Amino acid sequence: MNEQNRKIGLFLVITGAIFWGIGGTVSKKLFQEYSIDVNWLVVIRLLIAGLLLLSLKCVTKNRGEVFKVWKDKKVALHLIIFGIFGMLGVQYTYMVAIDYGNAATATLLQYLSPVMIIVYLLLRKRIVFTLSDMITVLLALLGSFLLLTNGSLSQMYVPIPAIVWGVLSGVAAAFYTLYAAPLLKKYDSLVVVGWAMVIGGVALNFIHPLWAAAWTSFTLKTYLYLAFVIVFGTMIAFWFYIKSLQSLSPKETSLLGSLEPLAAVITTVFWLKAPFGTFQWLGACCIIGVVFILAFWSKKPAKLKKGQKNVSSKIS
Repeated sequence: MNEQNRKIGLFLVITGAIFWGIGGTVSKKLFQEYSIDVNWLVVIRLLIAGLLLLSLKCVTKNRGEVFKVWKDKKVALHLIIFGIFGMLGVQYTYMVAIDYGNAATATLLQYLSPVMIIVYLLLRKRIVFTLSDMITVLLALLGSFLLLTNGSLSQMYVPIPAIVWGVLSGVAAAFYTLYAAPLLKKYDSLVVVGWAMVIGGVALNFIHPLWAAAWTSFTLKTYLYLAFVIVFGTMIAFWFYIKSLQSLSPKETSLLGSLEPLAAVITTVFWLKAPFGTFQWLGACCIIGVVFILAFWSKKPAKLKKGQKNVSSKIS
């Protein structure tokens, strides 16, 4: 791998992560100042971004995969379940958490999903509990406590609904990660994620139709913010992240992906002027630190019992 390709890879993953983080903050702007309905935004975001990703695949290699995924009934059912409970689950809970709270808190709570995966695999007895796992869980719990309370036991600094939806977003992200694995082994990620977005968007469209919006009240700024959330904060962010894997290792992309919550925190605090206490900053650092540990903790594999797997093979 030459140095030029590595630089391109670094640019792609950093840009994608920053777009993801800023996209959440722009969504909050739409909810807060332009009274955009959260259900409607999720529908239009999923449908347009999904169609753009599938269109992108159609002009690249192996374009036949776009429809091949529907030829196997079991794969098709798997994809539909993933689209509704995985993709839609993640996007909807994340956006509602932003609506009730802010992008910084919602993004950081969603980043607890690796810890939830560890706990799930432990309960299923599919991994052994290592020192790094223990430190990861404790650091995540400490970070969450500081983030939500700002170090005070007497009061919560984040609305309860925002906490509930944020935690549900983490659970949905954990399910998304585990359930998508078999699909991603067989088919290109652009195909899997593109169709999952379209499926999720169509499903929610039955509850909140795409056309049920006060289009005439939209200003130029509204359209620009919507375009950023859909194109840059969703479609390009994902595309750049996937493209970076051609030049960087999964551990590097995972680590640099932690710029997403950092971008969400900075833009939330300095652009939207949301209050963020000293201990909340420390809590944010703890949660981002979890990503560092998962990406770079070097350890010898523990002796596994029959049928068990090391957690690093699942989430790193």
